[in-house]
Amino acid sequence: MGFLLETVIGGLMAGMLYSLIALGFVLIFKASGVFNFAQGAMVLFAALAMARFAEWIPGLLGVQSKLLANLLAFGGAMLVMVAVAWAIERLVLGRLVNQEGITLLMATLGITYFLDGFGQTLFGSDIYKIDIGMPKDPMFLMESVFQGGVLVNKEDLYAAGIAALLVLALTMFFQYTGTGRALRAVADDHQAAQSIGIPLNRIWVIVWSIAGFVALVAGIIWGSKLGVQFSLSLVALKALPVVILGGLTSVPGAIIGGLIIGVGEKVSEVYVGQHIGGGIEIWFAYVLVLFVLLVRPQGLFGEKIIDRV
Repeated sequence: MGFLLETVIGGLMAGMLYSLIALGFVLIFKASGVFNFAQGAMVLFAALAMARFAEWIPGLLGVQSKLLANLLAFGGAMLVMVAVAWAIERLVLGRLVNQEGITLLMATLGITYFLDGFGQTLFGSDIYKIDIGMPKDPMFLMESVFQGGVLVNKEDLYAAGIAALLVLALTMFFQYTGTGRALRAVADDHQAAQSIGIPLNRIWVIVWSIAGFVALVAGIIWGSKLGVQFSLSLVALKALPVVILGGLTSVPGAIIGGLIIGVGEKVSEVYVGQHIGGGIEIWFAYVLVLFVLLVRPQGLFGEKIIDRV
């Protein structure tokens, strides 16, 4: 029982990180109707910026405090992601308003490859580390309940806590701020929102900036765990089945979908993989989503598609 609980907790922590990346997909799709394939590249680009700025700032500015250097690096990386958001809106999306969905999809694929290549040009292609001071040693919980206790990695615990706080903050932002309500209005109906004076171009820059901020936090967490390398963008692809499972338009769906997939892949890998040779963790999410699509194409929490003739 203790080992099962240990596996479930590990899955929940991984699921929160999947949910964090999935939020970037959902936010952009809700505000602009664009399925942003570039979200994984944004995670990588943001993590590269953070890692390299953290290396450069002590030498350039003479900063001795590691905490201050990390804060400055975070601020610099966030400015970079806002600049990326502005450039995407001005140079790409703003010129493709009212185009077919496949056109916008191809545009985000182009952005993906551009960010991958441009990131390598700016920051290099080595493996970099991000050290924000999260403890990496394990800890044992509930030793009085289970023999030997439940092993939990402190870094995973901190990462899940940060992801949960960010999700809560974004939820509050969308519910209780004027900008958040404007974003929800644009998500419901672009033309109606524009008719009451909500500027779509500014809203799109804001939502891509928020998605960039989410990508930065996700990139820092994953970079701290795995190192910043170009395979990091492939990790972000795990968020695709999360988005489809939860629903493309649902923020709660992204969270719950991430938790379901995180727990499901860990439990299936541990308890089923040992009997069939392993590897379930690689394809579990995609097979699960395939079955969900056959039953409910809009996802568990997505808006039902109604075609009126």
